Amino acid sequence: MNMKEPETPTPRFEIEPIPVCGISRVLGLLETLDDRGGKEPMGRLAADLHIEFGELLAVVKAAEMLGLVSTPGSDVVLEPFGKATMELPMNEKKRTIREKIRKVPLFAAIETLLRRQEETSLPKDIVLEELVMWLPDENPETIFKTIVNWGRYAELFSYDADEELLAIDQGN
Repeated sequence: MNMKEPETPTPRFEIEPIPVCGISRVLGLLETLDDRGGKEPMGRLAADLHIEFGELLAVVKAAEMLGLVSTPGSDVVLEPFGKATMELPMNEKKRTIREKIRKVPLFAAIETLLRRQEETSLPKDIVLEELVMWLPDENPETIFKTIVNWGRYAELFSYDADEELLAIDQGN
């Protein structure tokens, strides 16, 4: 495998950590909000869903980063874009989420890093090194797992656990 030395991309925006939660939790939040008329107090959601408030905050923040919900005051509100996304057929939903994820600075930086490689892939340890430089106060393993979860769902990234190789999904 011919690998170039990765160059740390200079992001147009400061790279921020992403909330640690699975994308399925985000989609579940959208369904719950839709079932409840599109708006619900955060405290009631946490109690009714039997999850810790901090865990709910991560899910809500992730949904907010993707433009699916807003959080005026203590409420969580399903945005029209979130409702429309939720109602799409699976492949269109994945495509729509992929386009939103690509705009998140951390995902944009990783995609740029991977696309600079001849085989559009990098070993996990190199990606972890980049994460440490970009987000020194975060746990790189935890962030990496979240990147893989979101990236796989959206068919932006693929990850070979046996080879420990993160790659651009070949459909993209």
